[in-house]
Amino acid sequence: MDDALLVVLLLADATIRVATPLVLAAFAALYSERAGVVDIGLEGKMLAGAFFAAAVASSTGSPWLGLGAAVAASVALALVHGFACITHKGNQVVSGMAINILVAGLAPTLAYAWFRQGGQTPLLPGEARLPQIHLPGVEALSGIPVLGPVYRELIDDANVLIWLTVLLVVATHWLFTRSRFGLRLRAVGENPAAVDTAGLSVTRLRYQAVIVTGVLTGVAGAYLSTAHGAGFVRDMTAGKGYLALAALIFGKWRPWPTLFACLLFAFTDAVQVRLQGVPLPVVGVIPVQFIQMLPYVLTVLLLAGFVGRAVAPRASGVPYVKER
Repeated sequence: MDDALLVVLLLADATIRVATPLVLAAFAALYSERAGVVDIGLEGKMLAGAFFAAAVASSTGSPWLGLGAAVAASVALALVHGFACITHKGNQVVSGMAINILVAGLAPTLAYAWFRQGGQTPLLPGEARLPQIHLPGVEALSGIPVLGPVYRELIDDANVLIWLTVLLVVATHWLFTRSRFGLRLRAVGENPAAVDTAGLSVTRLRYQAVIVTGVLTGVAGAYLSTAHGAGFVRDMTAGKGYLALAALIFGKWRPWPTLFACLLFAFTDAVQVRLQGVPLPVVGVIPVQFIQMLPYVLTVLLLAGFVGRAVAPRASGVPYVKER
């Protein structure tokens, strides 16, 4: 295989693996914010999902039970957020940050109490991790230039949650443009009073949206600890929830541009890993701290005005009070 092609494929493979939890979290926020509920708590829900997925998988040996536990924990936190912000009209940003702070301290504490390994879970064996999907035809296509390496490196042996994420992107686009549920979510995020007048429950629709958000962030957390990684460690989300929110804003609350933003952020993350310790022309070896800043610097630059004006759904962040 040509060296240049190998480098491109390795970067593309790393981009896809890093982008998967970003896409799941960004699309989770898409459902919530399209319904008018701002969710800053993506980071906390992902971290809770990562911890419970690894803890249950380590205890039972089943990654699927771990995935179920991750979703259950994340949905529970999403319902807490909904109870505070939808039922009691609380400040949505404060509620989300409270969830982030709570889980950042609670997850390592529980890990230490249960496993006594310094705030992390034991290393997961192969059978306790979510499986990869082996596709047919690898040997048959291996001799074909370009197509064979692309099929082997990028498509074959992809984790099951990567394929689930691909389906999620397509399904979300269809849901928001073609389905009754998606059109209602868009309406409740733009004009909840009109939705209420039409006889639909604003509260129910918003709760349904935050539950979907909980499910997707739980899956994103499970991916981090039982698919991409092999266990839970403190702060393993490393700001991915905030990057997902930035990708959603960059994508202007639309599915395909949001996917592109996630891939862009993931690509810079993959590049910074490859650049660590590599001497560059003129400048030499750049300190690793500066290399690790790349995804976050890109986020700041993009949100500082390089993407044009991004207008959120009109009712986003505004509690709905029914007129009497």
